[in-house]
Amino acid sequence: MSNANIEEIVRQVLASMNGAPVASAAAPASNGAIPATAKVAMLTGLEKVEIKEFPMPEVGDDDMLVKVEGCGICGTDAHEYKRDPFGLIPVALGHEGTGEIVKMGKNVKVDSAGKPVKVGDKIVTCMIFKDNPAITMFDLNKQNVGGADVYGLLPDDDVHLNGWFADYILIRGKLGSTFFNVSDLDLESRILIEPCAVLIHAVERAKTTGILKFNSKVVVQGCGPIGLICISVLRTMGIENIVAVDGNAQRLAFAKKMGATKSVNFMEHKGIEALAKAVEDACGDTLADFAFQCTGSPVAHANIYKFIRNGGGLCELGFFINGGDATINPHFDICSKEITTVGSWVYTLRDYVTTFDFLKRAQAIGLPMKDLITHKFPLEQINEAYVTNIKQEGLKIAIINK
Repeated sequence: MSNANIEEIVRQVLASMNGAPVASAAAPASNGAIPATAKVAMLTGLEKVEIKEFPMPEVGDDDMLVKVEGCGICGTDAHEYKRDPFGLIPVALGHEGTGEIVKMGKNVKVDSAGKPVKVGDKIVTCMIFKDNPAITMFDLNKQNVGGADVYGLLPDDDVHLNGWFADYILIRGKLGSTFFNVSDLDLESRILIEPCAVLIHAVERAKTTGILKFNSKVVVQGCGPIGLICISVLRTMGIENIVAVDGNAQRLAFAKKMGATKSVNFMEHKGIEALAKAVEDACGDTLADFAFQCTGSPVAHANIYKFIRNGGGLCELGFFINGGDATINPHFDICSKEITTVGSWVYTLRDYVTTFDFLKRAQAIGLPMKDLITHKFPLEQINEAYVTNIKQEGLKIAIINK
């Protein structure tokens, strides 16, 4: 036994004799011992995030304490920051996070896929399934994940470490938490897992129509992070005829780096008929076999039917929250064209596992996935990060801890 170990044992014995609480044995974080308090970026009002400091919570037998390394800002975070549509304020946001296990309960042995975990491993979290018997971890045929929760969108409680916009987060097993060991992925890839899982799920939903094929001509409308990832997923599947539609020239240029073969800037076309003709030309004088609608714009949803051929398919995934009503003509847009439409919302645990392989495949074929993260801010500058996200000055904005 080393002198350091003996000194630590003596210290704990003396502390217990003096009536002081004795900390349970835990491996330190990679850059030092576990501190007594944790910092949390708490949304305390509309467009107001404050850095709060809370006592480090107890780690139960089914829990894990994770030192946060980074977390992306999602469009959902921006909606909550501006409008609090879920009524969660005060709340610790951040659900695209990842970090290192620094302490774990005795009952934590494997992740949600059965992979062993230990202190020092890197993890991401997925859904919190609670006790809803209609939702099982790998079979969501009974209903989608609308009844599940995620860390980063939980009501505040006496723990407070409920979101990834913090320097530590407590993962609680008895809540029905799910998580994965992703130690074989680098930090940027781990931050992108959650948004990429959204698109893995959307493409899997699209495949259920039987229309999306290897040689399909596909339109992706909306080239924010979600649309760009959609293009990359399609490209890793071997689909080569991809037309990107957006009003931002820089995003359209990046879409081609991600695998789009053609692009259409809707700012250059006046009216839906002209825009539809431009998309048709980009597809090779024919309308698309399949389309993905990746914006939260009702007008964009109404327009996209005009880009799809008779008998084609559509996956709508742009509306995570209520974005308003869209005006369509059911006869011309759906019935007479016999369009097959699927909706997509969030993801499943199985989609997460698929996402790990997707990220490795995307890197192997040279897609610049990591370049999606255009801005990195420390936790203390999270308000600036939100403003950058809302102004759409970059693509994926991330909080990276020191």
